[in-house]
Amino acid sequence: MEIIPLLLLVLICLALLFGYPVAFTLSGISILFALVCIPFGIFDESILKSIPLRIFGIMNNVTLLAVPLFIFMGTVLERSGIAAKMLENMALAFKNIKGGLSISIIVVGALLAASTGIVGATVVTMGLMSLPVLIQQGYKKDFSSGLVASTGTLGQIIPPSIALVLLGDVMSNAYQRAQNNMGIFSQQTVTVGDLFIGAIVPGIMICLGYLIYTIYQNYKNPNILYKPEANSTSFKDILKTLALPLLLIILVLGSIIAGIATPTEASAIGAAGALLIVLINGELSISFIKETSQKTAIVSTMIFTILIGASIFSLIFRGVGGDDLIELVFGSLPGGPYTALIFVLIFVFLLGFILDFIEICYVIVPLVAPPLLMMGFDPVWLAILIAINLQTSFLTPPFGFSLFYLRGVADESIKTSEIYRGVIPFIFIQLLVLITVLFLPFLVL
Repeated sequence: MEIIPLLLLVLICLALLFGYPVAFTLSGISILFALVCIPFGIFDESILKSIPLRIFGIMNNVTLLAVPLFIFMGTVLERSGIAAKMLENMALAFKNIKGGLSISIIVVGALLAASTGIVGATVVTMGLMSLPVLIQQGYKKDFSSGLVASTGTLGQIIPPSIALVLLGDVMSNAYQRAQNNMGIFSQQTVTVGDLFIGAIVPGIMICLGYLIYTIYQNYKNPNILYKPEANSTSFKDILKTLALPLLLIILVLGSIIAGIATPTEASAIGAAGALLIVLINGELSISFIKETSQKTAIVSTMIFTILIGASIFSLIFRGVGGDDLIELVFGSLPGGPYTALIFVLIFVFLLGFILDFIEICYVIVPLVAPPLLMMGFDPVWLAILIAINLQTSFLTPPFGFSLFYLRGVADESIKTSEIYRGVIPFIFIQLLVLITVLFLPFLVL
């Protein structure tokens, strides 16, 4: 009987390879598969009655309300040109330091990650603004490409990240299910805020790793244009550009960490604050609000449609004995809990080549997280490991999503092989942080 859920997985993977939309593939094939199984007594048709309740549960989920609000915040800051101003002023601030532009890209990339939380938007923005300038100033094409692509993925781990919001919701449900399976009635909970706090130290470690490697490369490269000037940009100009985005980040994260606001409430603060920043900069207009609202609606609809499809798949996968298949896989692994954990991390890493983080969060994590949590792993630590793992996967050749985003905006003179070669050192930095967090859980907890 364990072959039946495996067959469902194979059919969905085949449909995805043929290019069918993920959301409709997950729900459509799952429902058709269930209808075929009903006459053979493999699937209980009464389970299908739960589908409307599941859809209503997703749309009524207060935690997930943070998703469109954070997307709106990021879209407003991205479309307003504030990111370009931040990069310009930060580059001026570091221009008396050799390789100052590359350092400023990491700093601004981290700030953009914290303020937008959208990987694709950050990679495209940084690729359009900074990649041509880097090459003009004598940086190697492979290093420049790797720097921009890897800095763009910081939105995956630096809070408030959309990925962490979704992972927090999934991990909360998985933790509850694991405790139910173990017969624990006085249950503990895990929140999105816990994940935001847990991601701070790993996020800083990755940024520091990028900075150290970048400074080393700048020291080695004699071709970087370096013309120290007596007159640099004033501290007032830098503060004027960075103060409001920094204040917004502090308000959003600070209110969550201090326990003043939930992530959903903090996302509302972020959305309102982003509009206020644009108003102060004189960029706010009816057409601007219309454009950013439409963009937010499109992205949010895509995410929630995938969530609905993934929820239907999860329901039917369990209905045809998927839980038994997962237990069989985990039970047949030698070496105990840590072998199972490493197996899951490698599996998720490989899936990151073909699936977006939304599909992985809502299709794969609900299947593999409860057995791991029942083995005694901490849910926050497990979620951060998965987040770093996915960030690394999205950067890894030949299928990393970040590489495709950059290839789409990079000049034709930059070869794809140069982009692949450039990201490899940054991948090793992320793997080093992943291994460190794996062996030192207190960094997250």
